[in-house]
Amino acid sequence: MSKFLSILIAAVFAVSTGSVFAASHMKAAAGEKKEEMKKDAKPAEAKPAAAKKAEKKEMKKEKKEKKEMKKEEKK
Repeated sequence: MSKFLSILIAAVFAVSTGSVFAASHMKAAAGEKKEEMKKDAKPAEAKPAAAKKAEKKEMKKEKKEKKEMKKEEKK
């Protein structure tokens, strides 16, 4: 009976230790992925207000040109 109890306790200890090691390795793997994501993701460059306005104007011009082209195609 004491041998059975010893084997049971050893098995429980082995399983719990193994799960702790597995969990620590999973944390490390998740940390590496986050670091890779941070390296890949580049922050958006701040554009000056004048550049933003110029882009908006260009977009408006493009929209107008597209509308005019559609009108001409219909004719």
